[in-house]
Amino acid sequence: MQEHRSVLVTGATGYIGGRLVPRLLDAGHRVRVLARSADKLRDVPWRNRVEVMEGDLLNPADVASACEGCEVVVYLVHSLSASGSFEETELQTARHLADAALAAGVRRIVYLGGLHPDSAELSRHLRSRAAVGELFLGSGVPTVALQAGIVIGSGSSSFEMIRHLTEVLPYMPAPRWVRNRVQPIAVRDVLHYLLGAVSVHDDVNRTFDLGGPDILRYGQMMNGYAVEAGLPQRPIAPLPVLTPWLASQWVNLVTPIPRRLAVPIIESLQYDCVVREHDIDALIPPPDDGLTGYRKAVRLALARMKDGTVETSWHGASLHDAPADSLPSDPDWAGHTVFVDERERSTPAASAELWAVIEGIGGENGWYSFPLAWAVRGWFDKLVGGVGLNRGRRHTATLHTGDALDFWRVERVEPGARLRLRAEMRVPGRAWLELETRDVGDRRVYRQRAIYFPHGLAGRLYWYVLVPFHGIIFAGMANRIVLEAEARSEDAKTARVR
Repeated sequence: MQEHRSVLVTGATGYIGGRLVPRLLDAGHRVRVLARSADKLRDVPWRNRVEVMEGDLLNPADVASACEGCEVVVYLVHSLSASGSFEETELQTARHLADAALAAGVRRIVYLGGLHPDSAELSRHLRSRAAVGELFLGSGVPTVALQAGIVIGSGSSSFEMIRHLTEVLPYMPAPRWVRNRVQPIAVRDVLHYLLGAVSVHDDVNRTFDLGGPDILRYGQMMNGYAVEAGLPQRPIAPLPVLTPWLASQWVNLVTPIPRRLAVPIIESLQYDCVVREHDIDALIPPPDDGLTGYRKAVRLALARMKDGTVETSWHGASLHDAPADSLPSDPDWAGHTVFVDERERSTPAASAELWAVIEGIGGENGWYSFPLAWAVRGWFDKLVGGVGLNRGRRHTATLHTGDALDFWRVERVEPGARLRLRAEMRVPGRAWLELETRDVGDRRVYRQRAIYFPHGLAGRLYWYVLVPFHGIIFAGMANRIVLEAEARSEDAKTARVR
């Protein structure tokens, strides 16, 4: 019989963590999560089943409080930034966790790192992940350090990169790394081993390699995706001139993966990364139906996307250097220079229809005004290393706090009343877009605010340069949203009459 334990999960707002937490709960474990902002977990379906502690891994006191009373810590935090001193930061946060876990009497650390070869020439990101694993193994707290291959699942960054490269390009000029051998693993299998590792005997302290049943070249993975997606096979021509840096620029432009995330993914593909031992199976038996093959993993991911049942996505995790401050309750009195573009429209449209249009904005539904201007802004953001406009949205009709929405992040959702988005595009300042609806008599008032806190002279010039376009973009947006809501209301009335 499996022992139920008290488990602290770090990285619960991320791709793997957001899927692991409900599985831990369903297995009977008691779960606490540590997050920098509890608001990001407001809308997750398991929110009321866990204890949420707000804190920062860079603050030893926060980490100590989070570890107190926990038997197991699952560490799923990795830097998404390809620049700066991220190696030092990752080691610092891991050291805080290790020290706090030892002091609190934690019985087990479970860490998810990356599969890598025995090489002194590892990329910075693989080197950093390996170093964090080594730190935990030497911490005095028994550690299971899982080293996983490329994770394939709906919403994973690796899957999204493969998907977009294959779908966008009929012919693929590629770096030499498309010939390297990799051993991808389905996200469901990663979760299986993470869940099992929580209950591994306390004296186990070592690394374990994780990989699926297939060893493939990266080019074979792209064409395997093409087959499952019903696309023609893509001719692939390895080019020796495409360095990792150049390749990351290429990926940044033709996929939703921003450059700062494309760099670590591509750096990790410079090596053959295959499983060297299968010792994990002696401690945690494989799933009853066996490990999931690559093509099946792709098929399952595509089915989830089609059904709109993607649990978590890579862009749900906040980027390392993206703005994270919430909009002050009263921007005009927040001690900042503030620019506001505000529009109001009165409409007879039904409340439900107006809210449906507001909540459905972005992604494939667009932004209801001047599509070319939005597209150009997205491409410009990509060129300067931003997230761009084509991250899309996780669900076609509903939004939750913390969701990514093109180059915005959902900061707050009040169903039927207010949607607030925080900009994650590259701008010399901080920006928000707020869409509201309220009833006034038998009519609805739609209110739209674009709010901008400029940084320095560049921030002010940025706003003033765009002022002439606001009348087109924001006024058109308000008008089209209201018209769309009215059209939907009329359609609903007609359907009821029939």
